[in-house]
Amino acid sequence: MAAENGDHVVELVVHDTSPSPSPEAEIIPLLNPVQKPKINIFTISYPRTKTREQVTRLPESETSPVTQFILWVWSGSRYSGLLCMAISSIIYFVMEVLSDVFSAQSIPLFETAFTRCTIITILSYFWLRKSGHSIFGQTHVRKLLVSRALMGYLSLMSYVYCIQRLPLSQAIVLSFTTPIMASIAARIILNEKLKIADIGGLACSFFGVLFIFRQILTTQGSLVKAGEANNAYLSGSHHIYVVLVGLFSSITGGISYCLIRAGAKASDQPVVTVFSFGILASLAAGICTFSFEDFVLPGLHSFILSFVLGVLAFFAEVFLARGLQLEKTTKAANVQYILAALSQLWSISSSRVAPSFGRLVGCLLILISVCCTMYIGPDKEME
Repeated sequence: MAAENGDHVVELVVHDTSPSPSPEAEIIPLLNPVQKPKINIFTISYPRTKTREQVTRLPESETSPVTQFILWVWSGSRYSGLLCMAISSIIYFVMEVLSDVFSAQSIPLFETAFTRCTIITILSYFWLRKSGHSIFGQTHVRKLLVSRALMGYLSLMSYVYCIQRLPLSQAIVLSFTTPIMASIAARIILNEKLKIADIGGLACSFFGVLFIFRQILTTQGSLVKAGEANNAYLSGSHHIYVVLVGLFSSITGGISYCLIRAGAKASDQPVVTVFSFGILASLAAGICTFSFEDFVLPGLHSFILSFVLGVLAFFAEVFLARGLQLEKTTKAANVQYILAALSQLWSISSSRVAPSFGRLVGCLLILISVCCTMYIGPDKEME
């Protein structure tokens, strides 16, 4: 501070006894207050967003263990493909149990197929719409989807024809050759490697099926030779023709498995393959229903049962497609044999069939094969 008095200049110096400010204290007043909110981007805004995410994840943590398990299976972990195939087979087994327990009026096979395929088509359509995917898939995938739908349709129609003209046990045994055909088709179409363990697992499972139905097959064979078979069951050259139709159903079903795997991997959405099959199969089954069979109007009990079975069939097909998308065809198809073991164990426990050495050995072979496949797990180099 300076003051003038005539020619003299008096300078007054005031010393501050307080300690000198730190460099940080000198810099802080120079900051523009407008710049302070920039610090809050990471200190306030980010925690708020994180808190919202935590709030949205609270219902997920409170979901049932079954829902969490299904979400984990669907997520694509190491064993997701095998577990999806197992869940698909279990759902088909539940459908079989419901059909036995809540037996309703007799519905023709084509009408049953038409009802289930229609429900599958509708549910898959809403699934794709809700997930935002194209219902007909991308352009480069449509040929695969059309081929998958055609092979699935041929397999379904030929199986219905076969099951109408063969004893049920023979038709079931022929249907369980589908995993073998799928493995052969995967080697040719998808260039998948067949390992000795995979071939051994399929052979063990199929021999288990033969052990289960061995007594029934030999009994029916002796009846045919004695001429005491039911007239509805064909014999001679016509019987061989029906068996060939059943093998054709297995071959087309095996090719369909390969096309499901290729289409699901290419489109990254397994439900697209389910929708494409449902459209063609429901249309064809509807035509066959009104052309070759008398339409039966179901009652309320039969309608509810058909609806429930159709919904279960949809989820079974979805898990089947997801399993084939994630896992090699050979390993995935081998897990399907668990359906035969579960069906036999249910029949024995419910006293529908008498327990026998052949049935128990067959169930044991299937369970050992499937458990070994699950224990070995997928290959280290996933395709």
